[in-house]
Amino acid sequence: MIGYQAENHLFTLHTRSSSYQFMVDPSGYLLHTYYGPRVGGGSFAYRLRQADRGFSPNPNSEGHTRTFSLDTQPQEYPSSGVGDFRIPVLEVENADGSRAADLRYQSHVIRPGKYALPGLPAFFAKEEDAQTLEITLEDPVTGLRAVLYYGVIESRDMITRAVRIENAGDKPVALTRVMSLCLDLHQGDLDLITFDGRHTGERHPHRRRLAPGIQMVSSTRGATSHQHNNFIMFCAPDAGETHGWCLGAALVYSGNFEAAVERTQFDTARMTLGISPWQFRFTLAPGETFTAPEAVMIFSREGFSGMTHQFHRAIRDNLCRGEWAHRRRPVLLNTWEAAYFDFDSEKLLEIARCAAETGVELLVMDDGWFGTRNDDRGGLGDWFVNEQKLPGGLAPLVHAVNELGLDFGLWIEPEMVSEDSRLFAEHPNWALRIPGRPATRGRSQLVLDFSRTEVWQYVYAQIKKVLSSANITYVKWDMNRSLTDVLSAALPAERQGEVYHRFVLGVYAMLEQFRKDFPHILLEGCCGGGGRFDCGMLYYTPQIWASDNTDAMDRLLIQYGTSFCYPVSVVGSHVSAVPNEQTGRVTGLDTRAAVAMAGTFGYELDPRSLSVAERQQMRLEIDRFRHLYDLIQYGDYDRLTDPFAPGPFTAWQQTAPDGSAALVTVVTGMARSNDAFATVYPRNLLPDALYSVNGADAVRGDVLMYGGIPLPHVGGDYRAMQFELTRQG
Repeated sequence: MIGYQAENHLFTLHTRSSSYQFMVDPSGYLLHTYYGPRVGGGSFAYRLRQADRGFSPNPNSEGHTRTFSLDTQPQEYPSSGVGDFRIPVLEVENADGSRAADLRYQSHVIRPGKYALPGLPAFFAKEEDAQTLEITLEDPVTGLRAVLYYGVIESRDMITRAVRIENAGDKPVALTRVMSLCLDLHQGDLDLITFDGRHTGERHPHRRRLAPGIQMVSSTRGATSHQHNNFIMFCAPDAGETHGWCLGAALVYSGNFEAAVERTQFDTARMTLGISPWQFRFTLAPGETFTAPEAVMIFSREGFSGMTHQFHRAIRDNLCRGEWAHRRRPVLLNTWEAAYFDFDSEKLLEIARCAAETGVELLVMDDGWFGTRNDDRGGLGDWFVNEQKLPGGLAPLVHAVNELGLDFGLWIEPEMVSEDSRLFAEHPNWALRIPGRPATRGRSQLVLDFSRTEVWQYVYAQIKKVLSSANITYVKWDMNRSLTDVLSAALPAERQGEVYHRFVLGVYAMLEQFRKDFPHILLEGCCGGGGRFDCGMLYYTPQIWASDNTDAMDRLLIQYGTSFCYPVSVVGSHVSAVPNEQTGRVTGLDTRAAVAMAGTFGYELDPRSLSVAERQQMRLEIDRFRHLYDLIQYGDYDRLTDPFAPGPFTAWQQTAPDGSAALVTVVTGMARSNDAFATVYPRNLLPDALYSVNGADAVRGDVLMYGGIPLPHVGGDYRAMQFELTRQG
């Protein structure tokens, strides 16, 4: 998978269907030569061309030769201050105040297996399924080193990147920009696709042609954000779902990030991805190191779907860990919209009894069970049971719920604190605050300084005691505000630029401890819905609440964008009450269920308010989801339509990897009088196999793909249809 040709200092990384190549030039610079469809061999170094370009300076190692400039060459890990004026990957502040770093090749090693990163999430693979390339670069003046990590997971078409910066000199150095990935593409006429939005409207895809200059998406909120996701795509201008080349890149990180692309003066493109340099400054004393998070890439020449299938498989099999990575998830009912803060044991048991009758398997008690938490202005940080609501603590309630045949879960928000809490009264300096400035609040709460080990360990000890007191099988970990007033009382002034990153490391440390102590608990991530939906969190939480917006028609848009990178099995999606809390829209229970089945599936309503017929329908939906579980959760996902484009319906498909079955789901828009006939066209069926559609007579796969499935006129707005295709014989 990883080859090295010593005679021309050429590295070639092969996946199942792609190749990635770069070389060491005579001066020790790493120059990128190729990333694209897999090739059988040979060097692409002939693509490296040189010319005397005005205002593009030349390294001292070139003497008076003017044809070689770092400003014009495709590089693997470019730094600033030494002649490359494009987006840099590494920026430093040396002890003498200079800001230059000149990294040259020193050595490399190729070894079996996939590297891991201390304290950080990363994709993994069995030793026989992956290889690692480590390349050491060094600045000959300052002694600063960069160890570049390349991982190849061949069967997933995945190439991973990470970097460790080492101060091997005798003076301190400050890192002000450390990107994880640089990709210099030899052409600039490309499309960039980013996934953007807002709270309750996350991950909407936006596609635009690269224009001269820099285009960027980023987060400075302390989390990935609802506004921009840290997964992006490049593609040929004519690429689509089933044709053309594209590549996706994702950062395995859950804090501030930056994804930037520059279309250069010579019509090439440079993409960088990593921690946002905004308010970032990390000081390394001699001998200290800094490890940047992992970035991953997948290339496809089979359009967006080919890339999507590989990301989905890699996330399910090479990122999500523990017994819940592939264990069947329970159908849950969350009590938030049923009770909000107003509940006690008896009300919860009433809800549980009704839920049990419908086939729900897990009752989740949301916000309001701890401290003096009766609204969103107090109690956060006091992780002990409110026995006025729950007499005797959790154990009696959980036992009673278990007796009804349901598991029990609860909601926590460990990173936050209310000013009206015991924790804040005892430790006011544990919150992120700037002395002398009034606090900035979000949802009436402050952020705890998880960059301090003693803070997250104190919070974790409280939560651990609660989780150990009863049979808890599920936890929803929430985060309901962005970071502001970012100053840690534990760090000196010159090191405050480290707080954002150290905060993320603290969150990861607590999550890892949680996993070790409670491996049997299903942990779901949440950040006001989809504000921290990224590969970093999925290393610890095998599912994430996709959005606080549960309106079925809005979810079509959110889940469409989410699907480009993230598989159905990690997308928290529920059926909620109507009129919908966010939009006021009314949709049928069957439509809400069909949309939620493109996720982990559950309910966010009060079953006591449903009619007998609705409860019966709810049971049928749950039974159907169980019947289709493996196909929905682990089938190859295809987007059959674009819900952002005009059209009478939205459709998607899940197909068993062996082609034995498929599920096509269709959701119509607003009804039109005397409308045209509509047809949905499945994909990726076995052409010569016979398929029964919802039990009807069998039809050849190629006939279904090219002739389509006629859609009946169902009447009314926002109607759902599901077509189960089963191979015969």
